[in-house]
Amino acid sequence: MTILVDETTKVIFQGFTGDKGTFHAKEALAYGTKLVGGVTPGKGGTTHLGPAGVQHREGSREGDGSDRHPDLRAGAVCLRCSHEAADAGIELAVVIAEGVPTQDMMRVKRYLLRYPPEHRMTVIGPNCAGVISVGKAMLGIMPGHIYSQGRIGIVARSGTLGYEAAAQMAKYGLGVSTSAGIGGDPINGSSFVDMLKLFEKDDETDAVMLIGEIGGPQEAQAAAYVRDHMTKPVVGFVAGLTAPPGRRMGHAGAIVSAFGDTAAERPR
Repeated sequence: MTILVDETTKVIFQGFTGDKGTFHAKEALAYGTKLVGGVTPGKGGTTHLGPAGVQHREGSREGDGSDRHPDLRAGAVCLRCSHEAADAGIELAVVIAEGVPTQDMMRVKRYLLRYPPEHRMTVIGPNCAGVISVGKAMLGIMPGHIYSQGRIGIVARSGTLGYEAAAQMAKYGLGVSTSAGIGGDPINGSSFVDMLKLFEKDDETDAVMLIGEIGGPQEAQAAAYVRDHMTKPVVGFVAGLTAPPGRRMGHAGAIVSAFGDTAAERPR
């Protein structure tokens, strides 16, 4: 299978009945994602978008067998939602919301350490585009129609640069197996290295496109991992070549603050 999600993955949405949750849930359903329900406080037992019923948080996994969910709620409630998802046995949480406090993400990552690795929830994001396994399932906010199915994986901090890569690849007849947007915040749930490990093991991925940007050590760590462990070809792109040191850019993590943070200093 492709990494993280496929056509058999059962999905629930947190923040299901809001305007953003409704819009993206409809897009996911139209793409073929196996949406089995959603979560909105105070609306347990009601239905929304036809057969995909709104379920109360507690016990939602036991009731519908769901194992993945995207969280489209405001960043201020991400901490509580992530804890509840982990405790409910959710295997993968895709946190779309931006504005998640950095300290909250530190708490989320620390909270997950109480679980052994084989039962620990994987978190993608926050402030990310989500995950799409092309032609199979979509958990996020990406425009699914621009992706052509193929055998190249994409992992990007920037959602829009991930879209652009997929669109340009399609023009040259190159398709995508899975595209994962890991988010541009200083602390995110999954790193480049985490995604590279999954792509390396995936028998439906032959090569990987890695799209980074300025700020933080993740691109350097990914380069070292590619050098030492990857057997599949990896092509890298780092955005922000003209960014002045010390100025915060669009993403919370995209700020040049120390030696090695500029695009020019990234490993090649």
